[in-house]
Amino acid sequence: MPSRADSSMAERKRQLVAAELRDAALMLLATKGFDVVTVDDIVAAAGMSRRTFFRYFASKEDVVVRFLADMSADIVAELAARPPAEPPSVALRQALWVPLAACTDRPDHTERARVVVRLILDTTALQARWLEHQIQWRTRLAAELAARRGLDPDADPYPRMAAGMALLAFDTVLQQWRTGDDEQRLAELADRAFAVVAPALDAAST
Repeated sequence: MPSRADSSMAERKRQLVAAELRDAALMLLATKGFDVVTVDDIVAAAGMSRRTFFRYFASKEDVVVRFLADMSADIVAELAARPPAEPPSVALRQALWVPLAACTDRPDHTERARVVVRLILDTTALQARWLEHQIQWRTRLAAELAARRGLDPDADPYPRMAAGMALLAFDTVLQQWRTGDDEQRLAELADRAFAVVAPALDAAST
């Protein structure tokens, strides 16, 4: 029977393999175009087999879908961890900053991440999945906001509207992300976007 250490090591290995495939896929898709890149291209770039790819992903679209799902989990987890008394605009801004911070953790990551974001926003099939995931994000963020404020998300309009405003601010940052923008520039864009919605987010929660 495998030990806990063996199981943990095997899980880390699976995560590393999945990350390598994801990174190879996203960069190929972003640089060559979603419709052009094949699974064979992805596995060749990653130095792996088709069998290994399909062990982790159902299709090249699934790579992007999982990328978006991971972003959602990070955002909701960060919102849940924010101090309860923190103004909603601050808590939401910090929560939605998490995936952006991950994109800019190293200078060489920033432009690659921007290219991937443009791929998602500019490819019709992926844009549809992006919008689909935003609906899911809004539901999860609204539930967390309701829990933080002791509100009924089905009866009170605030949680869903607040989540929607926060996601609109986030989407605005992504749309305005330009070549050469660094972490500081992205932080400025986020601050400006949330400054617009902060009065409504904070006044409605008091």
